[in-house]
Amino acid sequence: MKISDIMTHSVQTIPPETSLKDAATLMARIDSGALLVNEGDMLVGMLTDRDITVRAVAAGLAPDTPVRRVMSGNVHYCFEDEELQQVAENMADIQMRRLPVLNRQKRLVGVVSLGNIARARSARACDTVLRGVAHAH
Repeated sequence: MKISDIMTHSVQTIPPETSLKDAATLMARIDSGALLVNEGDMLVGMLTDRDITVRAVAAGLAPDTPVRRVMSGNVHYCFEDEELQQVAENMADIQMRRLPVLNRQKRLVGVVSLGNIARARSARACDTVLRGVAHAH
């Protein structure tokens, strides 16, 4: 089974010039601890609630600071044509609960999460990724 068969196609993204306050407001509204940062149609980073608290608030940055200043630029991802088991093993290895999904032109096309994998009804993939995430804590 390919990742494109199970991924979530609608992904909330923000541009890198979005203010920390606007990003935090969006996180609260959509009940998410992470936002993907897109410039045009290219994935350039990820902003987490931890980035906001540890890199921004703790450093005394103003609420109007652009997320570009505190986002993580090194984003793990997978490709839409990869096999489910391969991606599950990667997610377990890097202890990630969700990964952006790119096409081979490196354009953002979706996101895959633990929930997507669980709904795929692949016991092996589900067991693999859950073991990896369980070791993260």
